[in-house]
Amino acid sequence: MLFRKTSHLIGLDIGSRSFKASEIVETKSGHSLQNFGMTDIAYGAIEEGVIKDADEVAASIRKLFNENSFKTQNVAVSIGGSSVIVKKISVQTMMEEQLQEAINSEAEQYIPFDISEVNLDYQILGEAENNPDQMDVLLVAAKKDLIDSYVNLIQMAGFNPCVIDIDAFALQNIFELNYAPEDETIALIDIGASKISLNILKGNSSVFIRDVALGCGLINGKIVSLVDCSYEEAEHIKYSNQPDKISPDDVKEIISSVIDDWRNEIRNAIDFFYSTYPDNDQIKRIMLSGGGAHIKEFRELLAVETSSEVEIINPFKNIKIDKKSFDISYLERIASQAAISMGLSIRKIDDK
Repeated sequence: MLFRKTSHLIGLDIGSRSFKASEIVETKSGHSLQNFGMTDIAYGAIEEGVIKDADEVAASIRKLFNENSFKTQNVAVSIGGSSVIVKKISVQTMMEEQLQEAINSEAEQYIPFDISEVNLDYQILGEAENNPDQMDVLLVAAKKDLIDSYVNLIQMAGFNPCVIDIDAFALQNIFELNYAPEDETIALIDIGASKISLNILKGNSSVFIRDVALGCGLINGKIVSLVDCSYEEAEHIKYSNQPDKISPDDVKEIISSVIDDWRNEIRNAIDFFYSTYPDNDQIKRIMLSGGGAHIKEFRELLAVETSSEVEIINPFKNIKIDKKSFDISYLERIASQAAISMGLSIRKIDDK
């Protein structure tokens, strides 16, 4: 999924409600933040990762880059959702050249799409734990039309699409850079506007990934249904201490019902992980990102439900930041929403 060689990339997180762009430079003394920008986009321009209005989205990307003075033209973006499948599989031990030839036939039994409709990628993880004659492989399949739509979008905006990543992997990359994980089981959960991404790690290895079509947009949708307002007005009502069209108790009830849906889906996914991989340790820590990470009630509920420590990820934790160039208080406020774009911005063109 690599397109044009480059040594320096802008990480662009294209969400359903906002874009985040990050630029990180690696120096001898570590990683340094060069630039960051974030902007909202019109409702309906992107729905559940599907680009509905390419002209509007491309214009928003150009505006984001221009307003924040991004100079680099080379971009890394990520995809997720129902058109992307990431699965750990076990196959007969073979050389990588042999696996490359056999991957289509191996993948067919795990991919719920016509194999001709997807782009496949994989990474060999090593010997299978319970069978020395097999090896574990992380299989990634993404629908070609989804990839093409993002490539075309970046080109329409006037930039070079160099890397197409997966949301969960971008989040994993920035987590590993900032937290140096030990050999423990950790869940990374991103709560976006229209999607929850779950990535369970054992040390530095991803062992389970699942995307769920739920997110913060459900809160706005329920407010719209209740008071007959626009989605932009619903966004204001959601964050207002004294909304004028709905009582604070009604807003609180809506938020509680939505985060209960999140909790149920996450609990079901984690239960499935435990039943599928019974030899893995219990999840001790959950790192949250995305807009939903800021909802205190959700963090507390999730901690009780999973018997895990729950905290908000800080993608700037080990990144050098010039305090004269950046508003540190602003970066602290939006840190959880910046995680995926920050993970994308540390990608290298020759990464596997």
